[in-house]
Formats: sequence, C-alpha cells, structure tokens
Amino acid sequence: MLETSARLLRLLSLLQTRPEWSGPELAERLGISVRTVRRDVEKLRSLDYPVEVDLGPTGGYRLGAGAALPPLLLDDEEAVAVAVSLQTAGGAGIAGLSETAVGAMVKLERILPERLRRRVGAVGVSTVAPMRATPSVDPATLVAVGGACRDRRVLDLDYTAHDGTGTRRRVEPHHLVAWGRRWYLLAYDLGRDDWRTLRLDRVVPRVAPDGLATGPRFVPREVPGGDPAEYVASKVRDVRPVRCRARVHATVDEVRARIWTDQVGLDDLGDGTCRVRLAGDDVHGVAVVLAALGFEFEVEEPAELGTALRGMAGRCGRAADSSPRGVAPRPS
Repeated sequence: MLETSARLLRLLSLLQTRPEWSGPELAERLGISVRTVRRDVEKLRSLDYPVEVDLGPTGGYRLGAGAALPPLLLDDEEAVAVAVSLQTAGGAGIAGLSETAVGAMVKLERILPERLRRRVGAVGVSTVAPMRATPSVDPATLVAVGGACRDRRVLDLDYTAHDGTGTRRRVEPHHLVAWGRRWYLLAYDLGRDDWRTLRLDRVVPRVAPDGLATGPRFVPREVPGGDPAEYVASKVRDVRPVRCRARVHATVDEVRARIWTDQVGLDDLGDGTCRVRLAGDDVHGVAVVLAALGFEFEVEEPAELGTALRGMAGRCGRAADSSPRGVAPRPS
C-alpha cells in the first residue's frame, strides 16, 4: 500500500511537469508497465484529480482543469520560489494580484515546514507600488493567453491600438514577455502575415467558457533574431517618439551595470567605447539617463539632445553656485 501511494505521488508530480505524457514514457520513468500506469491514472481520477486520457495507441495523459483544486506537489526549492514570487507579486502589473497573492501566501505559510518557513522569512521582501502608474492586465487574460502559448493554439482576440482603434486578430501566440513594467504578447498575426508585439492590457482573448483557447494547434515559427525578449524590446523602443544615439566612453558591461532604463540598445565599438541607443518620450528624459551614467560621451543624434544637455548643464551649474559651501567630508 505504501509503495503504491508513493508511486501515485510520483505519477502526479510527473503529470504536473509537462502538458502531456505518453503511457510508455510514464512507464519508463516510474519503472512499471503501461498497464499499471493505466490503473494508477484511474486511481488518481477516483481521487478527483482531473487526468485527461487519450485513448489512442500510445495512451496520452495530461492533467486538466478540474472543478476543485487538488493538493499541489512542490519540492523544497519550488515551494521557496513560489513563496518569494507571491511576496513580490504586487509590482507585476496584474489587476488585483497583490491582494490575491497575500491570501495565497497566508495559506502557503500554514503548510510550509519550519525549515522552509525560515528560508522564506529570511528573504524579507517588502513590495512597494511603483511611483508611476501603469496599465494592469486582467489575470484571466494572462492565463488564457499564456495557456494558448503553452498549448500552441491559434488565438482569436480583440485588440485596441494606441489611438483607440479596435481590430479583430487571429494570431499564433508564441511568447509572453514582461518588459518595462508592462506585459506583451509576441505573436504571428495570420491576417497580416507578419510578427506583432501586442500590449496585453489591450488584448481581449476570445476563448471558451473555461478560459482556454480552442483554436487549431500550430507549429512554432522561428522568432526573428532568435531572442523573444530582445525582439519585443526592439519593437517597444521603435514606438517611442524620441530616439537618440550617443558614443559613451565606457564598455558595454560598464554601461549596462549603471543604466536604469530598459529602453536601450548597446553596441560595442571595439575601442573601449560603446554606442548607446535610447528611446524615450522626450529628449530631456534621455539627457538625464546619459548624464546619470557618469561617463564622458558625445551626442550623435538628434541635435535637440545637445540643446537639452546644455540647458541641464546651465541649471545644474546655477544650482551648484547657489548651494551652501560647507566643509567637504573627510574620506572614510
């Protein structure tokens, strides 16, 4: 009985790690026969675990969505990762997530072993709301679109553009990317026959009542450049009204360690300097970013950036002249 119970727990753990398993794969991982796998799956189903069964020759199995939430199996590292993620959920840009995360964290702490509770408590994370408000994403949208990405299903959605224009889209959803305090969907738009980066707070997915996409499956395409995050970043930078370039007297690694905006591209010039490509809403904000680096630099474009820097230099100089001239602190 104990051996069977341990095997059921191992089977449940495996089903949670992948969207689908074949019968022979599970049998090999568990060291049992395919027939025993079928019997164990039926035992899990009798315990209200929603294991879906494909009656084909290989006997595919997947853990589906059920009417009730059964116990979730987590190892020590997974439990700590979930707990820390819940503590930091307030800044994720998802509507209502902060309050929901607190409730989930309370439940998780009640069942964590003492050794793990100490580890989580040692993190000491305190979540602070961002100073600048950003549009939040409906959790149901995040789950629906994320599920379509995972299952590789074509997704129908309504999208509202920046100018308020609404369109109907049919896309192959590839990746969700969190960038610059916002969520984006990287998808191949079938109607436009091209890649698109869609802000998730402007997406309304057309899904089944259970929240899952029901479109046909698709074969993933190769993302341009191979890096989904960099592709989204480049597209987000492209839509900013101001784009500036400067040659900075520092290496790419040195600049990356100090720069605080994600609206940036860096090119190594091979002589100990790099080109910094910045996107922003105005040249004054870009001027602040460059000045805050603390490195020498030359403006390449636009001319308005030089004007903004000269204005900043004058204001900073006047502020310095008007400040109290106290005794400089002794070096420690």
